Amino acid sequence: MPYNQEPVERTLAVPGQHQSLGGPLRSLIFILIWLPGTALSLSLAWASQRPALMALGPLFFLLLATYASRVVRIAAQWERGVILRLGRFHGLKGPGLILVFPVADTVQFVDTRLLTMEIPHQQVITRDNVPVNVDGVIFFTVQDPEKAIVTVQDYRYAIGQYSQAALRDVIGSMALDELLSERDEIQAKIAQVVESRGQAWGIHVDSIRLLDIDMPEDLKRMMSRQASAEREKRATITKAEGDAAAALNLASAVQTMHASPGAMQLRTLQTQDGLGASSSNTVVMALPLELVNIIKKVRATD
Repeated sequence: MPYNQEPVERTLAVPGQHQSLGGPLRSLIFILIWLPGTALSLSLAWASQRPALMALGPLFFLLLATYASRVVRIAAQWERGVILRLGRFHGLKGPGLILVFPVADTVQFVDTRLLTMEIPHQQVITRDNVPVNVDGVIFFTVQDPEKAIVTVQDYRYAIGQYSQAALRDVIGSMALDELLSERDEIQAKIAQVVESRGQAWGIHVDSIRLLDIDMPEDLKRMMSRQASAEREKRATITKAEGDAAAALNLASAVQTMHASPGAMQLRTLQTQDGLGASSSNTVVMALPLELVNIIKKVRATD
């Protein structure tokens, strides 16, 4: 942070944690009870000439104002408050104003928004004995806050650990080629496994995404050589197919020229025209084509 930059105060709570919204209201309730009560007790003590009331009255209203201010709690729109009264589940309240009576009641707030949790690097051995490091992220929501608080000790930690185990189990049952080519199917299968267990905890798994699949360096080099050899194989096959097609076309052209004697002469003229298009090419004709044909006929008659 630059030396001349003022620190920015966070106005929002960390995701998944309760944001205290009732502070100003509790302060107002405390002032409205304590100040008038103290003034009333002092006036009564002054009128009755009882010094004990001057000490006990303000103390009583201080305790009353403190208790009354702690009764009021406010839950945000995305929060639900799980109320435990004398240790037993009493109800689910929120959003808005919640009355929680200290000593008898305790409240624990649950964030019902879409939560995100990172799945750290997991070293997995695939079905074909290839070690890979895989990490990902899980997106989930708390659909039943009562189950999330009463059934499991820490639902965020539980769903995170179960996601890691499910990721290792699913990827361990697949080959490396399947892991690299069928990522969407793997993600859906892991999410299905975690969802089947999370429902008992009041949690709905929205999706699980694999972020990175890291393999050993020697395996990466071998895969690179394999891909290069595969591309060279396709190039060789393509060239061979092109040579075969060219040979068929040349054979067909030879048959056409043999059937028409003038075709060879036209092809020769086309070749000369192509060579003469550049000023650097020089074509020297030793004998005319007609003279060559006459010599061939004379030799044929002899």
